[in-house]
Amino acid sequence: GEYAMDAAAFRQVTREVCELPSFFTPLLMHRIAGTDPIVAADLNDSTAAHGPRSPTAPAADPAPVTLAQFTGYWRSTLAQCAEANARVFEVMRGSGLPHGDPARSGEVPRAYLEHADFCPILRCILDTHPGLEFLKDSPEFQDRYLETVTYRIFYSCNPAWNGRMALRELQRSNLVQAMAHVDDEEDINKVLRYFSYEHFYVIYCKFWELDSDHDFLIDKEDLLRYGNHALTYRAVDRVFAEAPRRFVSGVRGKMGFEDFVWFILSEEDKSTPLALEYWFRCVDLDGNSALTPSECSFFYEEQLQRMECLSQEPVLFEDILCQMSDMLSPQEQGRITLRDLRRCKLAGNFFNVLFNLNKFIAFETRDPFLIRQEREEPHLTEWDRFARAEYIRLSMEEEEGMADGGELWDDSMEPPF
Repeated sequence: GEYAMDAAAFRQVTREVCELPSFFTPLLMHRIAGTDPIVAADLNDSTAAHGPRSPTAPAADPAPVTLAQFTGYWRSTLAQCAEANARVFEVMRGSGLPHGDPARSGEVPRAYLEHADFCPILRCILDTHPGLEFLKDSPEFQDRYLETVTYRIFYSCNPAWNGRMALRELQRSNLVQAMAHVDDEEDINKVLRYFSYEHFYVIYCKFWELDSDHDFLIDKEDLLRYGNHALTYRAVDRVFAEAPRRFVSGVRGKMGFEDFVWFILSEEDKSTPLALEYWFRCVDLDGNSALTPSECSFFYEEQLQRMECLSQEPVLFEDILCQMSDMLSPQEQGRITLRDLRRCKLAGNFFNVLFNLNKFIAFETRDPFLIRQEREEPHLTEWDRFARAEYIRLSMEEEEGMADGGELWDDSMEPPF
């Protein structure tokens, strides 16, 4: 019969002919053969934790591909794609039909990517990337890494926040560049956008620290402990009223891991347009797309009480309002819009002033060392700096725990370093 290439041989075709990252190889081979890249759940098995399209379902091995098969797929599909984003989108989406339902083959493919579409390539990264080899024996951690990367991608690249990433959104993002970086870089932690293991580790540990009963859900009391009680009750109330974003946990009054990823990314880097929108919705009590002095005052009242409790010199709201007005120079006096905030480089501090006392004080007493560090590393975002500092803290705590013979984690979720 005709010569067929296996995955190892096909990698070169993926990179050099299709100009896709090498970890697209198994998925691309499945697309060419028309097979499902993900092992379908056994529907008769009631114990199967993975749904048919679970974001952490296991990958299926592709069959070898012949030249005729490849040429057919190239002509019908890849040759139609003018640039890298379109190729990535096309291969990840596939036919874009409800998976494994031949009865619906005549339907128009969907025009977006879903969470589950990222599973095959992330599984391949976990299987083949030298920087993630140490996770080989930790399937639980592999699943958590895969979920976290997917959530981070959708947080940044799907500004509609509807879990459906359109081609236009992908083209406006830096995701394809980040994927190329993963392919060329042996140290996964140097890929700061989306894929860093250290960033995942920080997010996951933060969640684990708050989730005291380890049921994978966080309630209001848990979140109030975040960042050493950084946030006010009123801000946390609004997060749990789902004002910034609807929870997807499926449990009333509880935040799941995906909800927490949205929260922590927004909380630790308030300079991004998405984080500004998250907190804007939080403060916009009447939902009229403008923040008024009375709304700001509602949140600031609690900050004042906290300052007094901590014997800090209280700053009156009137003074704060003047400072904020000067900083943001809103187009209409007494009404702050999301556009006003996005025009201002320091807009993130506006929200810290209203409900994060630790960051408010840190901003007032700017540490010269930190200022110098920011100047020397302008390519790092606030999130990157936070994640680096937290990872160092967690590593030190881990080492101290080991030295004391203590256990930070129970055996089922031992974090591999």
